[in-house]
Amino acid sequence: MPVISTRPCPADARAALEQAGLAPAWARLYAARGVTHPEQIAHRLPQLLPPAGLLHIERAATLLADAIRDNKRLLIIADYDADGATACAVGVRGLTLLGARVGYLVPNRLEHGYGLTPDIVRLAAERRPDLLVTVDNGIAAVDGVAAANALGIPVLVTDHHLPGDALPDAACIVNPNQPGCGFASKNLAGVGVMFYVLLALRAELRRRGTYAEKAEPDLRSLLDLVALGTVADVVRLDANNRILVEQGLARMRAGKASAGINALFRAAGRDPARATVFDLGFMLGPRLNAAGRIDDMALGIECLLADDPAAAQQLAQRLDELNRARRDVEAGMLEEALAILATFNPDDSHSLTAYQPDWHVGVIGILASRLKDKFHRPTVVFASSDGGELKGSGRSIPGLHLRDALDLIDKRHPGLIVKFGGHAMAAGLSLPAGRHAEFSAAFEAVVRELIDPADLEGRIETDGELEPAEHRYELAVELDHAVWGQGFPAPLFTATFDVTAQRVVGEKHLKLKLARAGEQFEAMHFFHPDPLPQRIRAVYALMPNAFNGQCSLQLKLQYWEPAEK
Repeated sequence: MPVISTRPCPADARAALEQAGLAPAWARLYAARGVTHPEQIAHRLPQLLPPAGLLHIERAATLLADAIRDNKRLLIIADYDADGATACAVGVRGLTLLGARVGYLVPNRLEHGYGLTPDIVRLAAERRPDLLVTVDNGIAAVDGVAAANALGIPVLVTDHHLPGDALPDAACIVNPNQPGCGFASKNLAGVGVMFYVLLALRAELRRRGTYAEKAEPDLRSLLDLVALGTVADVVRLDANNRILVEQGLARMRAGKASAGINALFRAAGRDPARATVFDLGFMLGPRLNAAGRIDDMALGIECLLADDPAAAQQLAQRLDELNRARRDVEAGMLEEALAILATFNPDDSHSLTAYQPDWHVGVIGILASRLKDKFHRPTVVFASSDGGELKGSGRSIPGLHLRDALDLIDKRHPGLIVKFGGHAMAAGLSLPAGRHAEFSAAFEAVVRELIDPADLEGRIETDGELEPAEHRYELAVELDHAVWGQGFPAPLFTATFDVTAQRVVGEKHLKLKLARAGEQFEAMHFFHPDPLPQRIRAVYALMPNAFNGQCSLQLKLQYWEPAEK
């Protein structure tokens, strides 16, 4: 049973925010998330960190400006997830606006694997590019960059992943996480890095007099794509990323989104005029990711690049179909995994690994996430690739830096891991065939060494109790439209309620009436049809509900446990 805790809220920060004019509920929520001044939540574009803080970004701007001047052919090498797709679309759209000749190539997850490999370089060379530009990959492409250099093709790497022991010998690397980079936000997504490179390129072209007699391209037109990729990649939403997301959402709500973004909203049955972070992370992002998992991410990129609404809608519908297929595959794999793990006792293990040779390589990451959530253990899931290697995808819990754990295994067991990369909370790797059990043992040993046993206890962090009078529809709407995400979590509240009525709706959801301190509340427990006891301690979010023209407040239950009468 997880432990429910209350997020600390510094009294001085809360008082300062209230003094600055914030409502008490908002002052409390923001102070508990490290905000000390209203400027930190203004989310205005002029507050963005300047591009000059990124190491080598001026060199990248010069490289690209010279290529535009000389009419050289640029080729973007993308990644096959939502961040890579949006970064590619931002790169193609932005470089085209700035006068470049640019195309793209995205590896197929099932055929080519990840990143700028020598095989992808050979494929790219067939298009005779003068410069390769990686987006959301490349920092670990030592062999790929070497292959490009051998063919006389320079490489500009734009990435945000953590580097390995050696950097590729690229013409230029822009990555906030590379050694020596003092950029204050290490949390830019790949799409954010590419957006920053475009800002620097425009400044360089301005310096060269390109816009002396014509208007500068408005790069704000790319912010809807930047917002989608940033949220979908689940990077930490620090102040800088929140600005990018807020500005992108504002464009969507104002009817200024690209045709592809609008088409994805329609395919998901959502309204861009009321766009939220939830829409980006749970409605649009999965549909875009489905292309890279099940088919070919070129479908997703073409949707994001489409200017014709009808063409964009056709592509978005195809992405929706792929997402439905992905969900079916995922459900079957989860059922198999739970059957395999029927005797798994989390109390006996600090980690979890699972392997089936015929699992879909494109869906193992989602399966790892589902198992991690269920058992609250760092989890790695493997499937067999066509080449015979085992492809793995891992997800971690707070307290364990997954990439660092894999790095330690690699150093202690040379040859066990063929290659790996990723972040603190998610990583990918490959093993030689037949070495899954050996990896499982090594992973368990390292996790036991690195993790605090207290981190293995499930914990739900909330904002404590909300006064009954603060349960307002208007507050629910405001919360729904605010920018929340990784590192800046959406508010959850906790309280004890009497369950006065409950019934199953839609065969799988529980509709409730709850009572507390003389107040009655409507509530929903989605995907949990089992009845609740008469008195519960609940963790919940405020949810605006609009049905048949009627607007009302509902509580969205996230977790409950029995409470004493």
